Amino acid sequence: MYKLDFYNGKTVLVTGHTGFKGSWMCRVLTMHGANVVGYSLEPPTSPSLFETAEISKEITSVIGDIRDLDKLCDIIHKYSPDIVIHMAAQPIVRESYSNPVYTYETNVMGTVNICEAVRLCDSVRSFVNVTTDKVYLNNEWEWGYRETDALDGYDPYSNSKSCSELVTSSYKKSFFNVKDIAVSTCRAGNVIGGGDFAKDRIIPDCVRAMQNGSEIIVRNPYSTRPYQHVLEPVTTYLMLAERQYKDHSLAGCYNIGPDDCDCVSTGELVDIFCNVWGDGATWKNVAEGNAPHEANFLKLDCSKIKSALKWRPRWHIADAVEKTVEWSKVYLSGGNINGVMEKQIKEYLED
Repeated sequence: MYKLDFYNGKTVLVTGHTGFKGSWMCRVLTMHGANVVGYSLEPPTSPSLFETAEISKEITSVIGDIRDLDKLCDIIHKYSPDIVIHMAAQPIVRESYSNPVYTYETNVMGTVNICEAVRLCDSVRSFVNVTTDKVYLNNEWEWGYRETDALDGYDPYSNSKSCSELVTSSYKKSFFNVKDIAVSTCRAGNVIGGGDFAKDRIIPDCVRAMQNGSEIIVRNPYSTRPYQHVLEPVTTYLMLAERQYKDHSLAGCYNIGPDDCDCVSTGELVDIFCNVWGDGATWKNVAEGNAPHEANFLKLDCSKIKSALKWRPRWHIADAVEKTVEWSKVYLSGGNINGVMEKQIKEYLED
């Protein structure tokens, strides 16, 4: 059982707090007594988990652009956080093809800005920058990428996150080591879970199809991704932030993903979803012509974090889908969203 008592009374700045992962992060932290300060744009979707779960009632929520260095610095100096978790990003591969400049501005200069704000703040002792499993030069290998493999994402989103890694590394060597701030980057696999309303993501598409009583449309059922429940990376970011706060030697770059047995194709993931959802749920393959390039095969080697932090994935992919379906059915029936979130968080931590 992983306890989060460390965060009781700690001030944690979370960028991107209005997003899907950010909302789960805020709920985990507030359940364990943290003083959470969020900095982000308005929720990126409507509906949104942030608004549905009324996250703003339990935290200090600041609406601001990660590209606004002056405002970001003002907020960090005002609230003097002990820990910073940076998740603000333009996170969609397809959107990065449509808006590459905005993607780079947000994901690269946004990282520069948060690093600079942390550099100018004396209170921060632990900083975690969340990037993605897509930072690697993808050779379509059948084995998992390691933290020492080359960084060279293909599309603007993936590439901007590769750049974010390099920015963080430079700030770490140039400034943070001198200031005694522990800094890590985390490269997490694809996440699923209740409350993701984003477009162009497979599980939200599945839930919307169920809501509309229609067949699920799958663009590429043969692509393999390291799918995991959102609580896997969220709690691991917090574990790492705590451990490196206490022992700076643990700071570094880490992959966070499922074991090989849970790296499934999109088609296999949708099969699991249909079986768990029931009610005759079905899907069909509708390939797109001239679709933008996305990696076909992607796995992570998580040996480093397993060794350094004694970490392991807790929920198999079937468990992750089951929890997602449970949340979604509560939501669609008008049930207690906060109740099911807190229930799942407790189940995960006690597993």
